[in-house]
Amino acid sequence: MTMRLAAPRGSRIIGIGEHRPARVLANADLPEALETDDDWIRRRTGIQRRHVAGDGETVVTMAATAATKAIADAGIDPARVGQVVLATCSLRDSVPGGAPAVAHAIGATAAGAYDVNGACAGFSYALAAASNAVRAGDAEYAVVAGAERLSDLVDWTDRSSAILFGDGAGAVVVGPSQRCGIGPLVSGSDGSAAGLIGMTDRRHIRLDGPAVFRWATTSLNATARDICAAAGVAPEDLAAVVLHQANLRIVDAIAGSLDAPNAVVATDIVDTGNTSAASVPLALARLRREGRIPSGGLALTLAFGAGLTWAGCVIEVP
Repeated sequence: MTMRLAAPRGSRIIGIGEHRPARVLANADLPEALETDDDWIRRRTGIQRRHVAGDGETVVTMAATAATKAIADAGIDPARVGQVVLATCSLRDSVPGGAPAVAHAIGATAAGAYDVNGACAGFSYALAAASNAVRAGDAEYAVVAGAERLSDLVDWTDRSSAILFGDGAGAVVVGPSQRCGIGPLVSGSDGSAAGLIGMTDRRHIRLDGPAVFRWATTSLNATARDICAAAGVAPEDLAAVVLHQANLRIVDAIAGSLDAPNAVVATDIVDTGNTSAASVPLALARLRREGRIPSGGLALTLAFGAGLTWAGCVIEVP
């Protein structure tokens, strides 16, 4: 007996949503124990402020809020969502995963649901998995959310990490398409450098900022070009470059090496900080909300971080 396989189809993003906590922590509001100031932080990171989750704002609730907005933007019934993927590295507990709770909260009660922990690159890996599920016919629609509550993991006496991180969530809905709206994933890892970003015994984020900066600005320039090549897109065809918002100097270096003269470069980090797996969807949502990227425009996405891991693809903006 031979299995009857569904014919391959395309996939694309059809809806985008975001959630940014109401509480905003400006550089001047950071603890005095950090012995830093607004000018120092801006010059080294580009960050001016970040959002910090309040009571009741969890990874799950923020992801669900962003996902609900994405579903509304897509104009679909949440009951038709067949898969929910949550990218996060900041859940308080590893078991159970957060995705089933997100699926329940958004009304996707029949959806398969699972978490992805690729650290800052998690959303890119999750988007590729959801895209493949839709293309294969495993799900009619899929929701991908990147959500982080990194303020729980920050040592507020450690200047190297406390100035960087913020909280929030971004989400997209992936649906079927007659054409390819989500390009091939280009990804990689370097486990020999895993020690550059990690956790202390007290479950606080630690990182070697200068080493991560050197790695990102020397190793990922070629990756950005490889993503374009995999999608059959020239850099001059890009309408936007949406990189992981780790450090504004890193964003500028990678975007500048790509030589994409017609592309707007996402700089969400200025007001949002580094939100790990939420970074790319939040930056994409902002560009679209502000009308800085046209519907149908092509955006290069690339995320990178702890692991070390990196992943990205070219997408068509809904």
